[in-house]
Amino acid sequence: MTIKLPKSIEAYFDADRRGSPDAIAATFTENGIAKDKGKTYRGRDAIRYWMAEASQEYSYTVKPFLIATENGKTQVTAHAVGTFPGSPIDLRFFFVLADDKVAELEIAV
Repeated sequence: MTIKLPKSIEAYFDADRRGSPDAIAATFTENGIAKDKGKTYRGRDAIRYWMAEASQEYSYTVKPFLIATENGKTQVTAHAVGTFPGSPIDLRFFFVLADDKVAELEIAV
């Protein structure tokens, strides 16, 4: 099943598929925030570092299959498979968008 994602969210998942920390950081606003595994990363440099660390530690694929909007956030549920504990798993990505960029992202189980 293919879902229609907003341009900025589609750009995030495309960059993630390519495994490029620079491309992922570029999908965020200058002061964007990413929250993952209990940690918060503020700004593109911190987001780039977060993704570089994740890509060195694990290999994975993520396939979005559900989208919903609530309370100003866009929730994308995606199936993740890889070399991380608990794989495979469905993850929820909570996006706050600003213009054509990601202002905030929280990844949750």
